[in-house]
Amino acid sequence: MSVIGSLIFCTDCGNLLDSIAAARQVLSCGQCGAAYPSKDFANLTVTTQSSETAFPSSLRQKRSVVKTTLRRDERTEEGATIKEKCPQCGKDEMQYYSLQLRSADEGATIFYSCTDCGYKFSTNN
Repeated sequence: MSVIGSLIFCTDCGNLLDSIAAARQVLSCGQCGAAYPSKDFANLTVTTQSSETAFPSSLRQKRSVVKTTLRRDERTEEGATIKEKCPQCGKDEMQYYSLQLRSADEGATIFYSCTDCGYKFSTNN
């Protein structure tokens, strides 16, 4: 018999033993028939420990080394100037910046703004 957390397993076949039957004198495996005296596990103490990331909290996210959000005052509306035609006024110059708004395995979102008329639009790469 081996114990992992609060689960009791048969050492012969690896089957999960019925811990509700622990009140009996002998705990037997329903798969292979191995028998274990209840005195072997009567005084076991179960100790569980959760990982640091098991229960997310807002305080833990504030302490993260990876910055996941931008406050409104941190967002920049200005970016690099490129030669891109504005769909509204037709001027050949726009500014752009990119943000990773979706998951890491998907492309960034590119935000464009016209330097002349102020028209704004975005594209997903």
